[in-house]
Amino acid sequence: MGWFDFDSLLGSYGRKFIKRKDSDAGEAGRALEELRSSLYNELRTSEGAKRQQQRFCGPVVAMSFNFVVSVGIILTNKLVMGKVGFNFPIFLTLIHYSIAWILLAFFKALSLLPVSPPSKTAPSSLFSLGAIMAFASGLANTSLKYNSVGFYQMAKIAVTPTIVLSEFLLFRKTISFKKVLALVVVSSGVAVATVTDLEFNAFGACIAIAWIIPSAVNKILWSNLQQQANWTALALMWKTTPITIFFLVALMPWLDPPGLLLFKWDLNNSTAVLISALLGFLLQWSGALALGATSATSHVVLGQFKTCVILVGGYLLLDSDPGFVSLCGAVVALGGMSVYTSLNLKVSKESSSKQLPMQNPVPKQKTSENVSEESTETKTTIAV
Repeated sequence: MGWFDFDSLLGSYGRKFIKRKDSDAGEAGRALEELRSSLYNELRTSEGAKRQQQRFCGPVVAMSFNFVVSVGIILTNKLVMGKVGFNFPIFLTLIHYSIAWILLAFFKALSLLPVSPPSKTAPSSLFSLGAIMAFASGLANTSLKYNSVGFYQMAKIAVTPTIVLSEFLLFRKTISFKKVLALVVVSSGVAVATVTDLEFNAFGACIAIAWIIPSAVNKILWSNLQQQANWTALALMWKTTPITIFFLVALMPWLDPPGLLLFKWDLNNSTAVLISALLGFLLQWSGALALGATSATSHVVLGQFKTCVILVGGYLLLDSDPGFVSLCGAVVALGGMSVYTSLNLKVSKESSSKQLPMQNPVPKQKTSENVSEESTETKTTIAV
């Protein structure tokens, strides 16, 4: 017998089938490559990167992402500062931002980090945001260490009117009377829900009060730079994180207790701290996305929503008993949040309908038949 003849076995139909499969695979590969190059080119411009962020991370996605990560990092930080015994809140925040900067550097090395917009933003604004972010994050963790969760939430209530007043003084931004009433209902409900857990000392109260203004200004700057200066969340994090790390190092000797070098860095403790740091990066990213997609006030309301959901969820699912008064406060706050959200959605729909341009009729494209008809008509006219 001679050589085995595959061509005769396959026949002409088999060869055509293989060629068609190869052609389909080639077209799929070209389409994937075009998609990759298109996404890469979009990230090369600040406008394209901003469009991608708005496309994939709208208000609902961004706030849901931030809500899930916030709940996860609360549970993880309770484990780290409680069971693990890592009682160094500023150094823990420093680890969070250091891991975030390493991950951002990795994204930049892979050309996955969106570029910064043209230099319309003053360097002083970026420096101020990085410094304020260090105080906002560091003082928040320190307040959680020295105060109860209830007192921490009471201090967070004061952030809402601080944001409204600051936005009015800085940008002449006003909100409607209905939104003011909804925010009052939300703040009152959260206050009633957490009034049973108000344990604090003088130092903790001073830290909580000092945290209010940096927290409000931090949210305002994050929201304003993304919405007005065309920054994306990751690009803004890349610019401001080194500044935040510098100020956190300066805050450590003042707010962290001694004994850091005596901490037991075994595998379990190190893993818990590392998980907290990764969640810290996701929290910073998701918070920036939420502030870019909504507003500073909406982000504060989201934090209060998280508190009420945890309170009501613990009562329904974990048989915890926060008390009838706290549950009523949580329900009232959730009702106020629903009204505030509906008012925001109504304003968003009205603004989008106003910005929608008038659609001009699409001109009819010329086909070969139309061209032949026009040429025939022209020849007939010339003949006449």
